[in-house]
Amino acid sequence: MGEKMRLYGFNNLTKALSFNIYDVCYAKTPREQRDYIAYIDEQYNSERLTNILTSLTDMIGAKVLNIAKQDYEPQGASVTILIAEGSMIPAGKTQLAHLDKSHVTVHTYPEYHPETSLATFRVDIDVATCGEITPLSTLDYLIGSFDSDIITMDYRVRGFTRDVNGKKLFMDHTVRSIQDYIDPATLRRYDAVDVNVYSANLYHTKMMLKDINLQNYLFKTDVYELPPQVRLEIMDNIRREMIEIFSGRNIY
Repeated sequence: MGEKMRLYGFNNLTKALSFNIYDVCYAKTPREQRDYIAYIDEQYNSERLTNILTSLTDMIGAKVLNIAKQDYEPQGASVTILIAEGSMIPAGKTQLAHLDKSHVTVHTYPEYHPETSLATFRVDIDVATCGEITPLSTLDYLIGSFDSDIITMDYRVRGFTRDVNGKKLFMDHTVRSIQDYIDPATLRRYDAVDVNVYSANLYHTKMMLKDINLQNYLFKTDVYELPPQVRLEIMDNIRREMIEIFSGRNIY
């Protein structure tokens, strides 16, 4: 962030990160599809998601005020954490404190394709902070916390604050691309595209895994149990599913 700006009042800038991942799996029978959904539901239950989010709040130096978590039937989970981001103690007319309350949320969405035997697990995480804290610093941790075939991220800075002379400040840090906040070794594993609207302080990045190891996508099936033609069909279906999710539209 560099040197702290001298502000008149609080830093009212709101920084919101939306982090979404998709994990695709092949489950050849309806029973295996249900088993996969149950497996994912257990692996990413509300307790584990709470641990991920509380670690995230520690990373940005925030204090947990309240946690609400819920597992759903037949599947899915949600966690919401209310956080405080720093002291509210005034420092004369010029204050460097942060607004008190922000939040972190996560929701999971397991589902499966009725024809291709593909199951998709989606996780949505939203982090909203005020003041100097930017949630972009947590991206490597979030990416490492999930198996992600597709990742989409949106970052937006809203509102304004004022310096000691009353001049409006609509941005307090320089952002060129969300990719700048991701480990280069991670980026090399993905195809990545940016869509940024700099005049609106709005940044969007989406990433799709480059290489597919079929065994990693098979649930309760060994790749060598499948005939070569079946392997090719599954690979084709997986890649098509990923391309459509990455593109955000039906292509095939």
